[in-house]
Amino acid sequence: MDISTIVGVVAGLVIVFTVQILEGGSPASILLIPSMLLVFGGGFAAAMAGGVMKDWTGVGGQLNRAFTQKVTPPTELVDEVVKLAERARREGLLALEDAVKTVEHPFLKRGLQLAIDGTDPDELHDILHAEIAAKKKSDKASGKLFENMGGYAPTIGIVGTVMGLVHVLENLDKPDTLGHSIAAAFCATLWGVLSANLIWLPIASRLARLSAVEAEEMELVVDGVLAIQAGSNPRLVAQKLRSLLPPEEAKKAEAAANTKKAA
Repeated sequence: MDISTIVGVVAGLVIVFTVQILEGGSPASILLIPSMLLVFGGGFAAAMAGGVMKDWTGVGGQLNRAFTQKVTPPTELVDEVVKLAERARREGLLALEDAVKTVEHPFLKRGLQLAIDGTDPDELHDILHAEIAAKKKSDKASGKLFENMGGYAPTIGIVGTVMGLVHVLENLDKPDTLGHSIAAAFCATLWGVLSANLIWLPIASRLARLSAVEAEEMELVVDGVLAIQAGSNPRLVAQKLRSLLPPEEAKKAEAAANTKKAA
């Protein structure tokens, strides 16, 4: 599990409340249910109004994905594809029929099965790239929901502040309560800006980053499966796939391969 998003969000909130305490305030003074209800509930409702209902059916899964999804090192995927290429080169493509059952990466599994079934290379390329494009569209829609919530939250916070100040002006004849009422009014703006920049926009960025990483993995899989289908030399397959990795990851993969050869 990659906990970077959990750590980031929690650390940000802890810093906010720590600063509040250091300045002599109380955390309870900003934990006001009406302000939080307006900002979170209103932001959610506004984002829902700007989309379609099917966008919200998987929002829970997207939140879980943002906070808990593990990012697999691409070198592991390269090693797996190279092993499959070695076996296909040695025993033939049909020999991978059994190996496919043990493959955990779902996209790699589907690609290999299509190759084993004798799908034309051009058709295989088009099918796999169509799946990548569809995934990018779906991921973009999911991230847009949280991006929209991040955009609406500060404005809704201002609405809450205006509502609070209206209440203050209605009670000018009660000077003893003015300070508390004004402070409470500005809490809505605080939660609007805070939720947007410490929760919703980071989640949207995290989902976009995960989508990019997964798309890169899928592109790597496409090249690997096509190379396996063509019966390419495993060494050339390894070299080609490593060239698609970021420079640091490519160096690690090459170093690991050289260590295996030496052993």
